[in-house]
Amino acid sequence: MENRSYPQAIESIATPEPFTRQSFDDAHKAVAALRELYARNTRFLRDSFAALAAGGDTNRRYRAFYPEISVTTSSYTQVDSRQPYGHMPTPGHFSTTITQPDLFEAYLVEQLGLIMRNHGIPVVVSESGTPIPLHFAFLEGTHVDGAAARHIKRPIRDLFDVPDLDGTDDQIANGTYEAPAGRPRPLAQFTAQRVDYSLHRLSHYTATSPVHFQNFVLFTNYQFYIDEFRAYAAGLMAKGGDGYLEFVEPGNVVIKRGELRPVASGPSHLPQMPAYHLKKPNDAGITMVNIGVGPANAKTITDHIAVLRPHAWLMLGHCAGLRDTQALGDYVLAHAYVREDHVLDDDLPLWVPIPALAEIQVALEEAVAEVTGLSGYDLKRIMRTGTVASIDNRNWELHDRSGPVRRLSQSRAIALDMESATIAANGFRFRVPYGTLLCVSDKPLHGELKLPGMATEFYKRQVAQHLTIGIRAMQKLAEMPMERLHSRKLRNFSETAFQ
Repeated sequence: MENRSYPQAIESIATPEPFTRQSFDDAHKAVAALRELYARNTRFLRDSFAALAAGGDTNRRYRAFYPEISVTTSSYTQVDSRQPYGHMPTPGHFSTTITQPDLFEAYLVEQLGLIMRNHGIPVVVSESGTPIPLHFAFLEGTHVDGAAARHIKRPIRDLFDVPDLDGTDDQIANGTYEAPAGRPRPLAQFTAQRVDYSLHRLSHYTATSPVHFQNFVLFTNYQFYIDEFRAYAAGLMAKGGDGYLEFVEPGNVVIKRGELRPVASGPSHLPQMPAYHLKKPNDAGITMVNIGVGPANAKTITDHIAVLRPHAWLMLGHCAGLRDTQALGDYVLAHAYVREDHVLDDDLPLWVPIPALAEIQVALEEAVAEVTGLSGYDLKRIMRTGTVASIDNRNWELHDRSGPVRRLSQSRAIALDMESATIAANGFRFRVPYGTLLCVSDKPLHGELKLPGMATEFYKRQVAQHLTIGIRAMQKLAEMPMERLHSRKLRNFSETAFQ
């Protein structure tokens, strides 16, 4: 019989000293306590791992917990009905786990301050019952030597908590979560583990740190837009910034005001969805992400950016024009969507309408008018407002006309792409204001395709203008009061207090 050596049973669990619950009526002090608790508990896990890698005790389990914010209200407090967040819908006990409070400091101060103001109650900072996975305790950019891990003679899962997918779902955001009897109701859309998971994914997919992401996000499906954005941002930095502080490229390459962009900068190979950040104070600048082609990428990146609670995201890209009256280079402002992307069917049923948001629509239309110099009836020459269809089949036009083409006609769609409906639907799902402005780059139903040479000229002419419109629209949105931008249209019957 084969001889096997089994590790000894875990004898005890090592944890930091218990944290005494603290009540605060000052949001800044509450967030300071969250930062201190989170720093202490993650440091405990990192130090414990280092000690084990150096030959420490492998018969103990090491555990530390996420901080938690909780509030209790006993009154149906009357608040300004125009305000979409910052209050609890009913009396009760509410809580949420918190991660990386340094990153979310301004957001947390705002959310807690609103709750205190609207309900006249304190907030409580304590340790939750949710362990921090070891993987999420390491500082960003930490390299764990494989040789060090091999010195630990038993599976890491025996000694530390690891990510638990049961704690990283989107039931709260989807509106399907029901708190068990006697348990607090959610204060925020995302649990700490769900946030940590997305923050790690963001670094992986975009090759930039989450700390660089701005509150106004542009998505595109063509590298031409990124090239133009890089040139625009580099020009701003060289001239002194014009209100922007710095420009960050993949690899966390930072170009500051007064600096020129390095000739060779960033990683040797771009990531799957590279991100570029034109930064302003208070994260009021613009992030642009090349999501590539297809609804899967569109869902993936918006799933993760949503945890940063941006103020708006817009899709700028190319589309197929479906009407004979459209010309190449015309713009399409989406006011409705046909969802044939299928990536969100399990999270957001197709019967859920995705409404146009007035604040976004007005900003985009005004930006088009300002940049093109056209207005009123003349603007209709180059821009149509209508339904955009997004489909998961790139070669949809090769189907029999009784298939997708008939459905497109019945829907009154005027344009088709593969990403816009996904981005809008995920904006609706995650309460992030969304919009779409596309540029007609071909008309396959009418045999109007770009010929060699035409494509290059088309991109040179249209991409710069289209991007300028997107940037101007974002600047308009940034000037708007945030409680107005975060529309009540995006809130459900029993909404979380956090935006």
